[in-house]
Formats: sequence, structure tokens, C-alpha cells
Amino acid sequence: MPTEPEFIFPDLVVAGVDEVGRGPLVGDVVTAAVILDPAKPIEGLADSKKLSDKKRDALYELIVDNALAYAVGRASPDEIDELNILHATMLAMQRAVNGLAITPQHVLIDGNRCPALPMSCQAIVKGDARVEEISAASIIAKVTRDREMEALDREFPQFGFAKHKGYPTKFHMEMIEQFGVTPYHRRSFKPVKAALNLI
Repeated sequence: MPTEPEFIFPDLVVAGVDEVGRGPLVGDVVTAAVILDPAKPIEGLADSKKLSDKKRDALYELIVDNALAYAVGRASPDEIDELNILHATMLAMQRAVNGLAITPQHVLIDGNRCPALPMSCQAIVKGDARVEEISAASIIAKVTRDREMEALDREFPQFGFAKHKGYPTKFHMEMIEQFGVTPYHRRSFKPVKAALNLI
């Protein structure tokens, strides 16, 4: 997937940023920032949601091995409950950009708003399908969060986190009803609030 011409900045160090996990009821919202190496193009970059698990995992390894820099940022369920999911996502994006070993000169963000950053920043709707750096960030963020959900699944096997990744599926809601919530659930989200009789 070539980047669209208006998002190519040949003279600037550009980072792409994306998030995963705004909708789930459990776990961190995870973001990633990636600076690709123009000398090491990676074939097959695309919106992480459109890729099979196998393809995503293979691309994850290629990005880790070939990018000039990448970093993961996150905001915890407590921070999400305190700030709300939008502000927690912006905080996680700031953390990802700040974590890069190379400071980018320009940042391209998937979505319609930018977090406060010390460099120029541009929000691109559907950026994960239009800009290679953002596609790479979406893959790093998704694989990272999915692996965390698989680890949580081993800790709480009854909830099936490896399957639904914390999203409010019918099964997940039934398990909350049966077993209550874990310490990793987001207490400000309506279905969790309802389970805790906070509504």
C-alpha cells in the first residue's frame, strides 16, 4: 500500500501513530508510533483490522526489525476512568511519540484530532489505510494489545479475552453477569457500571 502523495514528506522525519482498544471494556488503550526507514520498504502494510492474525504477526516482526524507530504508549483502565477514553487515548499517543528513540519532525495521526505534541502534527481520517507509517503503527499497537489480552485470558480463562479481546460481545457480557468484573475492567464504561450497580 503506497502512501498517498499528499502525505509524503521527503525532507522530514515522519512518524505515524495509531491506537487500538478504545471500544473494549477491559485493559489498556494501546498506541504505537513508527518511523519507517525509506531504505527498507516493507511490503504489504495495511490497516491492521484488514489483515489475518498470521499476516499481522509477520508484518509486526518486519516492522520491529526494519523501522528506524518504534515505540508503544498506553493508558491504563484507571487513567481511562479518570480522564475518559478520548483524553486517555491522546495521553497514550503522546507517550508513544515521546518514547521514540528518534524525534520526528512531523507526526501523522490516524483519526480526526491530534494530541498536544512539541512538533507539527496532522490528523488523517482512515489514515491506517492511506499512510504506510500509520498502517505500521496500527499493526504494532494491535499485535501488542492482542498479546496482552491473550495473557489476561490465561489469568481469567472464564472470560474468553483471547477471543473477543475485551469488546462487549454477548459472551463477555454473560461472563460479567456470572463472575463480576476483573481489576482490569474499565469502571466508567456503561456495561461495567451496570454490572457494579453504579448506574
